[in-house]
Amino acid sequence: MLEVFYRNMHPIDTSDKPFDDDEAIAISTTMPNLKHLGIAYQLVKTEGLLQILSNCPKLELLDLRGCWGFNIENISLEKDFPNVKVLGPHIVDYHENNGWDDFSEPSEYLGWDFFVDEYYDDDDEEENDSDDIWDDEEGLEEIQFTFYQGIENAGMFVPPSP
Repeated sequence: MLEVFYRNMHPIDTSDKPFDDDEAIAISTTMPNLKHLGIAYQLVKTEGLLQILSNCPKLELLDLRGCWGFNIENISLEKDFPNVKVLGPHIVDYHENNGWDDFSEPSEYLGWDFFVDEYYDDDDEEENDSDDIWDDEEGLEEIQFTFYQGIENAGMFVPPSP
């Protein structure tokens, strides 16, 4: 008796493929006791979505993020399916605060400047400069990391499921 099922796709896997209700029909006919269903970025159409909603009466949460093959406004969820909470399908400006911003501090110089200045010094000593870079532990304290969130609106980011 399956109650939770997540079959989330990656946007790249679904690009340039036709919409099809085969998986939606299979879910609706074989999993009537579902309470949570995640089909993010599936290629489901309106008929398949209606069949899932009609044949899964215990459904409480439906994750439709990135599903573009239907118009959710044409389905009267509040009236016909009042117990179902729908997540999606539209994804607008998703930003996850994962806490890395707390560990990054601004700096007046580029992160590699200290390394280049110390490694390539202009003195003509006969010592091996490549050995010196491993002995300097203080230089590591000055390293600055920058974390990029990605390209906005590129359609390649999959938000985590609830």
